[in-house]
Amino acid sequence: MPARKLKVVVTRKLPDPVETRMCELFDTELNLSDKPMTADELVEAMGRADVLVPTITDRIDSRLLSRSGERLKLIANFGAGVDNIDVATANARGIIVTNTPGVLTEDTADLTMTLIMAAARRVVEGAEVVKAGEFQGWSPTWMLGRRLWGKRLGIVGMGRIGQAVARRAKAFGMQVHYHNRKPVSPRIAEELGCTYWESLDQMLARMDIISINCPHTPATYHLLSARRLKLLRPHAIVVNTARGEVIDEGALANMLARGELAGAGLDVYEHEPAINPKLLKLPNVVLLPHMGSATVEGRIDMGEKVIVNVKTFMDGHRPPDRVIPAML
Repeated sequence: MPARKLKVVVTRKLPDPVETRMCELFDTELNLSDKPMTADELVEAMGRADVLVPTITDRIDSRLLSRSGERLKLIANFGAGVDNIDVATANARGIIVTNTPGVLTEDTADLTMTLIMAAARRVVEGAEVVKAGEFQGWSPTWMLGRRLWGKRLGIVGMGRIGQAVARRAKAFGMQVHYHNRKPVSPRIAEELGCTYWESLDQMLARMDIISINCPHTPATYHLLSARRLKLLRPHAIVVNTARGEVIDEGALANMLARGELAGAGLDVYEHEPAINPKLLKLPNVVLLPHMGSATVEGRIDMGEKVIVNVKTFMDGHRPPDRVIPAML
């Protein structure tokens, strides 16, 4: 007799090719309405599933996991991060957690450079002027932004995405600096021509643009605190395509409103989907709706990663993208 298919519950609508393949391989329950599940609905889903496929907006904390029952054995997160899941509690309950690393690198790096350029060159401000019918013709002193060539870019977090941002920045003639838990290999450092700063404080005080590319962990919560933001120079621009919790959003908004920073480009927010009202009113801030990985190719690649992890687990092997507490 054929082996029993795993019961897989998917919490949100995924790309059609991904859902189709999951239905072929597993006993799959889809969320065609794409309505986010409540906490109670997530608990019910975990109770009837062998595998839960949540997204980064599903908060799978210790309280929910304590109510998950005995059937759930795998949480295959549709996302590169796992800060939405209490991995330690899941591990203690014998539940494997996986993610989808690597497939979003180029897409997120593209959007990071988009925000850097948009904030430095006041692209959104200019576009709004044109749409409002207020463009009166060229002027030598109007809508002046900042040149990227020769500027110092400080990257916070030099993993896959940070390195991809560095490659793009180098092509734009920027001087690349970075802060990381440890330096990159000599080969990568030579390729990127980058400068390592062991002290985040010292790097922040010298940069023209800061790009946040580190994951959200307990150690990186408010890594750019109010104190550290005050180290930035008044002409500096802050860009964040990682996680909103890495920056003290309230302090950032206050500094931007007081003119203590030149601008910001944000794709993520500390209390997402809520955004600090002050940020919404500022003309020198570019705000995007968490779309760093929003490409057709990227989302399908994420789904294929999920499928590989679930299929490998179903076949009795260790999923290739397993996340354990020691990795966080």
